[in-house]
Amino acid sequence: MSMVQAPLPATEAESTSAPVAGGRKRRGRAIIAARPWLLLAPGLAILAGLMLWPLIQVFIYSLQDYGLREINTGENNWIGFENYIEALTDPTLWTVVLPNTVGFAVAAVFVTVAVGTLVALLLARLGTTWRVIVSSCIMIAWAMPAVTGTYVWTFIFDADRGIFNAVLMDLGLMSEPVNWFTNQWSFYAIVLLNVVHHGFPFVAITVLAGLLGVSKEMLEAAALDGAGAWRRFWKIIFPTLKPVFSVVIILSTIWDFKVFAQVYLMPGGGGGNRQVLNLGVWSYVESFGQNRYGFGAALAVLLTLVLIGITIVYIRSLMKEDEL
Repeated sequence: MSMVQAPLPATEAESTSAPVAGGRKRRGRAIIAARPWLLLAPGLAILAGLMLWPLIQVFIYSLQDYGLREINTGENNWIGFENYIEALTDPTLWTVVLPNTVGFAVAAVFVTVAVGTLVALLLARLGTTWRVIVSSCIMIAWAMPAVTGTYVWTFIFDADRGIFNAVLMDLGLMSEPVNWFTNQWSFYAIVLLNVVHHGFPFVAITVLAGLLGVSKEMLEAAALDGAGAWRRFWKIIFPTLKPVFSVVIILSTIWDFKVFAQVYLMPGGGGGNRQVLNLGVWSYVESFGQNRYGFGAALAVLLTLVLIGITIVYIRSLMKEDEL
């Protein structure tokens, strides 16, 4: 007859070791989970000091009637959200500033992406040597400072000594020089040329990197089936590079929404011609031109909110791209 031996009672050391081991595992998992944040902590602290605190200060100024008197005396003149109410009810915002900002951003993004894509398609058809040479040449335009490029385009369209007016007059298309910076449409057409010239190299190089990954066998098969270049682009290349185009479009939108130097440095763009103001320049003119720092800060906050919204869309598109 077999007898079942009863389990021996656990000793005190064995009974306490299990909770201790469990606690150590939990602490270990907590440390592993917090390790990325610990590594990011120095960078986040620097960003908070350099970006978050100035943004908070701008918002605080936007709640005040802040001018030269307040700067000299150090006093606070709180008026709540009156600056925001004034900005949102000012006809200049809805009839001039917002149409200029949004309309220019849409046109600039469309033209920049279109030109950059065409250049990328050209680069993809070149040999390695010529591709490197042409890519290096177009990157010079991207490396050029915005201030330098703006002055170059200003000189080209100058009313008295500009190359553009001289060519048109030599061809007999004009009898006298024209000041292209006084008209709202011609002014932003010049700004558009400036921004596209400065921005298309980034689009071209980014799209080229995606084009080099498209299956050549698939493109050759489509060509053998009779598909033209236009059909191959929309049926094969564009669907493959859709994540690339989404990122390029959103980044270009962010950059073109906050265009400042290309507008401010043009003749009349610094407030002399109020019909060409955009949101960034209007904020600067009201702050440092009219000494209305509180109102200018409110405009800057509105522009920041718009850019934050676009940035959220950009981050979401990146997350969707990682999920593919």
